[in-house]
Amino acid sequence: QVHLVESGGGLVQAGGSLRLSCAALGRTISRYAMAWFRQAPGKEREFVAASTWSGGRISYADSVKGRFTISRDNAKNTVYLQMNSLKPEDTAVYYCAADEAGIYSASSVNAYEYWGQGTQVTVSS
Repeated sequence: QVHLVESGGGLVQAGGSLRLSCAALGRTISRYAMAWFRQAPGKEREFVAASTWSGGRISYADSVKGRFTISRDNAKNTVYLQMNSLKPEDTAVYYCAADEAGIYSASSVNAYEYWGQGTQVTVSS
């Protein structure tokens, strides 16, 4: 069983930056594909970014390309999401997810078996 814990959320002005972290407890995630999703009030959970276990294949939602970067430190059992040039429409609860298969950077919520509790990101205009 993998337990995921997100941190790093907060309130930031438009144009600012935040770095989210996702620490995995209970099992190493070095062979897991990892992803970030987000959910704004009244909206469905949407894909943000994903990485295969090796980092060899990375994918991003069009809305965050060029602004967000997903990375992972398998030695620390942690995944990161660097968010730059934040916009008010980036406001949401951000969730970390893990897929045991490891070889896909999937954008579907159904591809991931493990989820964190989320961290709130609020971008003011």
